[in-house]
Amino acid sequence: MRTRFVLIHTSHAGNVGAAARAMKTMAFDDLVLVAPRWANVLRREETIQRASGALDVLQSARIVDTLDEALEGMTHLCATAMTPRDFGPPTRTPRAHFEELLKREHYAEAGQGVEADLVSKGGEAGVAFLFGSERFGMANEDVYRCHVALSIPTNPQFGSLNLGAAVQLIAYEWRQALGGFAEPVGAPAGVRADAAQVAGMLAHWQEALVAIDFLDPAAPKKLMPRLNQLFNRAQPTLEEIHILRGVAKAMLQAGRAQPLD
Repeated sequence: MRTRFVLIHTSHAGNVGAAARAMKTMAFDDLVLVAPRWANVLRREETIQRASGALDVLQSARIVDTLDEALEGMTHLCATAMTPRDFGPPTRTPRAHFEELLKREHYAEAGQGVEADLVSKGGEAGVAFLFGSERFGMANEDVYRCHVALSIPTNPQFGSLNLGAAVQLIAYEWRQALGGFAEPVGAPAGVRADAAQVAGMLAHWQEALVAIDFLDPAAPKKLMPRLNQLFNRAQPTLEEIHILRGVAKAMLQAGRAQPLD
């Protein structure tokens, strides 16, 4: 499904760069500006700095004079209007609306029901997210032409979002609805030590603890069984066993270096 982010009458160049960066982190690249304050906003230093590596999104971005031009080919329009209107499209949270939207799109592709309004005749479905100016938000007439007004749930006492932050949140929620990305692969887990290796390490530690006078071999009590349980819970790797043996070796050397009474 094609996705487009439309910024209307943007007044701060840095917000354009921040929007481009937000889009790229979620793998979106279709950015259209409608009559921004600066005609050269895509080349301004502040824009480029705030884009921080998303220069390809800026390079492919378009500047148009009217909203009609920006919405060409789009079949589902989402306003981002934090303040509900008395008249106009329904106000919904992004997550709830995206779930319903994709369900409808699935039915439309299957030719079921009346949900085919999302897919243009002979064309591909296209979703546009519209963001108004920083000072005034979206004009009523622009909101009225949209299918939904997306309202991001925020602190009731302070719901003001920076434009770049709003773009990031919408881009994230939409990407998650589309399937998201695979979780990053962590470092491979080490080979877990077996019982014999743990026992060998504990024997080494027992010798070292005696050498530094921490363990009395005549009255060991339950120190070593407790340490055995501790390392069983920890499930150390072979590398960690080597480290623990290194500690035991250092303790033995320190104990043997102590002067005799």
